[in-house]
Amino acid sequence: MTRHCHRCGWEWKFTDLPGRSETCPQCRADLRVCVNCNFYDRRAAHQCRDGRAEPVEEKDRANFCEYFDFAKRSWVGPEGNTREDAARAALRSLLGD
Repeated sequence: MTRHCHRCGWEWKFTDLPGRSETCPQCRADLRVCVNCNFYDRRAAHQCRDGRAEPVEEKDRANFCEYFDFAKRSWVGPEGNTREDAARAALRSLLGD
């Protein structure tokens, strides 16, 4: 289990949490973002399991959340969610795209 960039998978090897303005050295994605947080959950209200946090609209952009906890997990690339990809493909075929 590692801490990594949500976009490209670059591993965060530092002991401290990233600051609000820190970005991934490989893809320049913001690191202190909801999708990198341990409390991020697509099924929860406002997609956050921490009830104290203010709602954030853009989950992949840097924000000022005080409760950010960089998640440790196994890196699964963008192709990792085949169920979601299959649902998107079915929707595209239904709408004729």
